[in-house]
Amino acid sequence: MENNANNSSNVHYKPPFTFGLGGVPLGNEFAVVTDKDANAILEAAWSAGIRYYDVSPWYGLGLAERRYGNFLHNKQRSEYVISSKVGKLLKASKTVKNRELFPFSPSPNDVIFDYTASGVRRSIEDSLQRLGIDSLDIVFVHDISSDNKLLPTSWQEQFDIATKGAFPELTRMREEGLIKGWGIGVNTPEPILRVLKEADPDVCLMASQYSLIDHKNALNQLFPAVRNKSASLVVGSSLNAGFISGSPRYNYGKDSYKIPTQFLEKRKQLREVAANHGVDLRTAALQFSASPDVAAALIVGASSERQILADYTSMQTKIPAEFWAELKTQKLIEQNAPTPA
Repeated sequence: MENNANNSSNVHYKPPFTFGLGGVPLGNEFAVVTDKDANAILEAAWSAGIRYYDVSPWYGLGLAERRYGNFLHNKQRSEYVISSKVGKLLKASKTVKNRELFPFSPSPNDVIFDYTASGVRRSIEDSLQRLGIDSLDIVFVHDISSDNKLLPTSWQEQFDIATKGAFPELTRMREEGLIKGWGIGVNTPEPILRVLKEADPDVCLMASQYSLIDHKNALNQLFPAVRNKSASLVVGSSLNAGFISGSPRYNYGKDSYKIPTQFLEKRKQLREVAANHGVDLRTAALQFSASPDVAAALIVGASSERQILADYTSMQTKIPAEFWAELKTQKLIEQNAPTPA
């Protein structure tokens, strides 16, 4: 029997701003970012007109939320949209487990996975306290997918817990007006496909799945399912954690430095086409990931003022149609992939 969620008459919420700042670097995921520099990044983003901010308790185990809150709590709440995540409760601890997860973060917290209804409520309350604000606009159920090797049981078992707990609780909170929308935030397509079938999400955070390097599956499998539910996506990691712009890693995790040979070769080919057309490859990658009709917003991480301003500028830059045409001619992107006008 079809789940009643598929028959929902809700008009699904989507972020009103199409470009946002992601919080991973401000949690010191890859390197130390000082509090002063973190505030400068947020100030630069705000000054450029960026009004969508995405964060998570996971990023630096509370560090990123505290930094976002230190900046945003003095802003008019109606002037910006903010999303955070649930599923990972933080607990202060004198153990050193947290250093294994985030060696560059000074956080005293360890993580406890909790996808229950009560866990969701507590997670949101904890986030609001760290942020120093009175509400979240969007809540993503975080990392409930096969690539999360820290889960206490299989991702499917944790997903079942969320199906009975987190998902209906977030729907209730949306109906109560406590949040505007919810979804899941993951790095793999299977959980998004499943939540679209079994619940009523508004918008999902799709990270590391739609980039110039890798986009076929999302384009042909995930996007049709999102359209069918009249939902939308926030696209993250369009540079594959900086790989497209030259980083020595591909996506996230302890093995991110093990980059498949075919991705290195494809990056080389993309660079050659970009050079032939006088196009900045990073700029092209950002615009490509923001082009699908199901993409409500694109979020990017930044570890410096210069980086977030460059990314914002990239979204306003005109790229010649001939560049996109050559990518399709050389079969570097799918023939049915949407490209900027």
